[in-house]
Amino acid sequence: MGNSTDLSSWFVEGSKTAQLIQLFEYLPRAYVYFKDVDGAFVYGNKSWMQLHGCLHQEDFIGKTDFDFHPPAMAAQYVDEDQRVMENGEVLPDQVWLVRGIDYMPRWYVSTKLPLVDENNVLVGVGGIMRPYEHAGSAPSDYHRLTPVMEHVLAHHRERLTVAELAGMANLSVSQLQREFRRLFNMSPGDYLIRVRLLVARRQLEETHLPVGEIALDCGFYDQSHFNRAFRQQVGLTPRAYRKRFMR
Repeated sequence: MGNSTDLSSWFVEGSKTAQLIQLFEYLPRAYVYFKDVDGAFVYGNKSWMQLHGCLHQEDFIGKTDFDFHPPAMAAQYVDEDQRVMENGEVLPDQVWLVRGIDYMPRWYVSTKLPLVDENNVLVGVGGIMRPYEHAGSAPSDYHRLTPVMEHVLAHHRERLTVAELAGMANLSVSQLQREFRRLFNMSPGDYLIRVRLLVARRQLEETHLPVGEIALDCGFYDQSHFNRAFRQQVGLTPRAYRKRFMR
């Protein structure tokens, strides 16, 4: 890699990295992208651009997942990026629901890895997605849960019940619980809380809204409920977490 921690040096015409990156343009049904440490896109191959409705690189360079996806969905991708960069390890074969330019949700298998320069300095994260049906097993179990996942992402601020979600998948409550644990290693209720907390974290990072207002806006019963759930998952209170981003 280049001496600079700026990912733009990787794309200098004629450089070894630029020549290798050209290969990504010819991978069939593979969606390749690079982001810098702040989550801004610096590269997407043609397949990735088409999936996101971009005609030119200028349409996406410098933008983030929040410019292309609903906030609750984008927050999950960004959270995973942070974990990959913090752990410094490849995260292979994660199943994600992604909406394309046609707004239709589809399942993809995603692998991410941290990007470092020749001095082992972290410069970003790279990823590749492929449609789930090309991953070697049938996607029918995931497809059955698509309406549930979409509903949670779109309505996480509302009062949702597991029975309501189960009905969307034509499953009983116990069946939905089993399917979620088998496929995602969490319960439907855990997933709902996770989505709410990811959205709340972004508001704590980027706004000055009172913590109580954020709690209610993200679907928690009250601030106490929010504080308990936040501390359990993040390890900090919402106020302590916000201080990390105050300037």
